[in-house]
Amino acid sequence: MRCIAKVDELECSAHGDCALVAPSVFAVDDVARVVGDGPRELLIEAAESCPSAAISVFDADSGAQLYP
Repeated sequence: MRCIAKVDELECSAHGDCALVAPSVFAVDDVARVVGDGPRELLIEAAESCPSAAISVFDADSGAQLYP
């Protein structure tokens, strides 16, 4: 299953935890942004690490929200 992550820029506080967990997926400047992709487990782990709960993970094919 292909998954995509989305960052809510209004909620993001740029802590950078997502980039520590998944540096190939996230980059952090003023806010986090998605710069790549990764396996579902990695995207969910990165989303769970976000103290601002600013990351959502979706099934790329169906659009179903997988996290949160």
